[in-house]
Amino acid sequence: MLTGRESLIRLIGKRRFLPNRDRFLSNASQKDRNSETEKAINTRAQLKREIIDEADEKKRTSFEETSDSDSVTCPVCGNKVSSDKYSINFHLDTCLTRGAKRKLTQLTLLQFNFSRDTTCSEDAVCEMTDMLQRSPNYVQNITPQLSSLGAIEETEIKACRSLSTYGSNDCKLIRPDNSNIFGAPSIIESIMQDCTDDLSEKHIMHDKLNDMVDASLPSPMCEMSKVNTDKLMDEVSKAVLETHIVGRRFSDEAEIKSGTIVSFRRDPHNDKDPNAIKVVAADSDCCTLLGFLPRDLAKDLSPLIDKHQLIFEGIVNSVPKHPLDVVPIKMACRQISRSKIENVDLHRFKSLWENVLHSIDLGKKYPPCIAKYQQNFRLMVEEALRSNTHLFTDDEKVFLESFKSLSDDGQMLFVRLYTRKGPWFRTSRILYLEILDSQQAVRELLEAGYVSVFDCESETDDGNFKEVLNVLTVTELREILCILKKKCNNGSRKQDFVASILSSYKDELWQLIRSLVFDRTGICIRISSIAESLFWRVQRLFFLNGEQDLSAFLLVDMGITKYPKYKCLISDHVFSDRNGLLAYEEAIAVAQIMDQSIDENNSEVVLKCIDISKSRLSNSPTKTAQLLISKTVPAFLQCFSASWVYSKVVLLSVSFLERERRYNDAIELLKQLLINFTCDGRRGYWTLRLSIDLEHIGSLDESLTAAEDGLLDPWVRAGSRIALQRRVIRLGKPPRRWKTPSYSHLVRRKIPEVPIQGRPLSYKTGMKSRFYGEDGEQCGVEQLALQYYAGEGGGWQGVHTETGIWLTIFGLLMWDIIYADVPNVFRNRFQSAPLDLETDSFYNSRKNLIESHLQNISDGMGETFLIISWESHFGTACRGVNWEKHSLHELRAAIACIGGPCLASICRLLAQDYRSWSRGMPDLLLWRFHGDYKGEAKLVEVKGLRDRLSEQQRAWLLVLMDCGFSAEVCKVSPPPPG
Repeated sequence: MLTGRESLIRLIGKRRFLPNRDRFLSNASQKDRNSETEKAINTRAQLKREIIDEADEKKRTSFEETSDSDSVTCPVCGNKVSSDKYSINFHLDTCLTRGAKRKLTQLTLLQFNFSRDTTCSEDAVCEMTDMLQRSPNYVQNITPQLSSLGAIEETEIKACRSLSTYGSNDCKLIRPDNSNIFGAPSIIESIMQDCTDDLSEKHIMHDKLNDMVDASLPSPMCEMSKVNTDKLMDEVSKAVLETHIVGRRFSDEAEIKSGTIVSFRRDPHNDKDPNAIKVVAADSDCCTLLGFLPRDLAKDLSPLIDKHQLIFEGIVNSVPKHPLDVVPIKMACRQISRSKIENVDLHRFKSLWENVLHSIDLGKKYPPCIAKYQQNFRLMVEEALRSNTHLFTDDEKVFLESFKSLSDDGQMLFVRLYTRKGPWFRTSRILYLEILDSQQAVRELLEAGYVSVFDCESETDDGNFKEVLNVLTVTELREILCILKKKCNNGSRKQDFVASILSSYKDELWQLIRSLVFDRTGICIRISSIAESLFWRVQRLFFLNGEQDLSAFLLVDMGITKYPKYKCLISDHVFSDRNGLLAYEEAIAVAQIMDQSIDENNSEVVLKCIDISKSRLSNSPTKTAQLLISKTVPAFLQCFSASWVYSKVVLLSVSFLERERRYNDAIELLKQLLINFTCDGRRGYWTLRLSIDLEHIGSLDESLTAAEDGLLDPWVRAGSRIALQRRVIRLGKPPRRWKTPSYSHLVRRKIPEVPIQGRPLSYKTGMKSRFYGEDGEQCGVEQLALQYYAGEGGGWQGVHTETGIWLTIFGLLMWDIIYADVPNVFRNRFQSAPLDLETDSFYNSRKNLIESHLQNISDGMGETFLIISWESHFGTACRGVNWEKHSLHELRAAIACIGGPCLASICRLLAQDYRSWSRGMPDLLLWRFHGDYKGEAKLVEVKGLRDRLSEQQRAWLLVLMDCGFSAEVCKVSPPPPG
């Protein structure tokens, strides 16, 4: 595979439909088109602002004429707004669209309604707006409490809450009563109705300010110290939670009656969910199982029951039509102990309770009757709109928000089709058990513009018609070819049949062929181009990569994947404006076309993509502007730019041109990369390739100069630096250079070698060598070396793991550092690592934490940290950690023998430059004990007869030797003949 292609494929992700593919490949001047596009965008934006300002002015005038008794104060601009629902909606939309900057000292609406200890947070602009739209009285209730804050504009400081805690904390409350908390249902309803009017006022007081980026605000510990235990107990005891009984197919009793009193019991030994909570009939002597509480609610409610000994009681609201459907219930805390709360971390208790309330609210918004994949898709769309409202036009927002207005069948069908390969689907074969009327759902999606249709009257180009042909089976394709009197061999592939039909389609038989195809397919549909484009953007903004999609939700829901707990503290947008996003999307499209063209061996299109990328980079900001950007935009966010994507395309282009021996063109591209990206960890590889290609064309002096300049670059590190040093020594011999470089003795350092002999099974060029082991079984060269070291090599134990075990050790020892509260590095709840892990900012932003932690490791605390992380987070996804490959026993033995100082040195190296040092480690990690607690470790790189060390492997071995490790190369060779 060409260098850079694997990385580009991960960046692209799932290939998408590109309706404007020809536009990217046009021969028009790319620079002129950019200017025209930018001008058009600016013109539209200016026109939009003028319309909004004019409408706002008109509304403001009408608002000022409204009497105070019929108006409320807008929390955004401070003006009076008529209290009718339409006026509030229009005015808030206008104010939020204007997006004026706020003062740095002002608090914002976003700083309310957040739990401080949620594992992940979200942008809540739209959530607050929705609350205001739902209840005009809510504006009146919160206005006095916010009046002292001044005018509140669109914020630059946000907090993102976990997707598992969407919504507000609007729980129902009941007042204290000495009677049974669940009497007749009518009593509960009347009490709850009495408290509904107090809901809005209590809501804003219930939610405390979340973690603030502004250092002038009080710390979380200071704020929590003020929490009144009595108030918290009162809140918990009065709250009535509306939820459902799920899992009815596991119940002991099919029939259930309205008004049944139920109790809740933990089920910690449940195989599918250790947090499971059983719902049982309270009035039954044998505690008949009725079902379970929803998984999301049980996750936070189970610790309250287990550790804080809260006891809940519930009542069945109503009976569903089908006995296995979910059953709505109300539940409340029947018993709460002050001593149990005072003796625990109050902050943790309050956080769990707030999470319970959010889960309840989420359950109201997305009841269990909604398909899980449908709920996940809606959550993704809502979060993307909330966090990135400035990146969508009004029409796009209307289109995306219209998804919620579709019927459940329409929503489920769209999600089903969106996640399938497609692109075309026969409507006659759309059958899903959960969709009651699929044909009506198709009509609904067609009317809403979510799907496009193919029928006998549709106009389609050759590309679309080819995709429709792929819907047909081989038998159907053969039938059409027989009618057309075309040859159709039984051994032919499906694509051969399609190509044969397409060749006739271009002739005069196209009308007949369309009719033959339609007779067999019937009406076909596909996701419309606008829906595909917008929902692709939504998914990209949500996950921020091309590798994850809706399946990430499914894996979490099924318990297959578990992500770590962290806080999302967001103060910067990933894309500051729409222009940047559109340019990024266009760059991804060019990358996709490049990748597809390489698959198809279409060199002409590949060269066009190279020209486009080269043109875009030449029009990118100057070196001075790049330096300014690098100082203002965090390094880990700079990868979300068009220029960064084009740099990946250009790197792949260099590999393509080198394969074609077009070294001069490759040199030109490499020089452009080095000019455009002055602060980039990839500069080492670029410089190395530049020096090599200059040597290929015979420019030895220039090649030497390029290598020498690269060694002065602080971004050239690890293996690339070693490679350039070796090139300078080789090329810099007299008469080119008379002075020997100062680092020559370091490069020429001898790495110890240990020769061993093995009986080879095969020695074919290009194939991995196989040997007969000491036990007579076939094995690889690394297993043969392990057998040698375990026996006559010194009685070592060990594993063949290369970098894997070191990344696992690093992840486990540095767990709390990796998931520390750092702004902007966590953006959603599906991250296995912070965004800055592979940048210099990872170490710089946590330097004090890291150095303090490494000192503890150096002092011998490494094994303790390892055990704590293993027991607390086993199975949780963490970048580099492989839970299955290495046992805790192996890791403990390795850490004990490595020793604290050496272990701290390796962790420091990875923390400072994870990108450069997360590959190329020696093949074997060996250890042996001297007594019960002390031991030694050895790292071994194994090489066969024709293998040699890569520069990255050489760099690692030299660094390990400098850190005090025992490191060597084991050379395996066949026994001499005879």
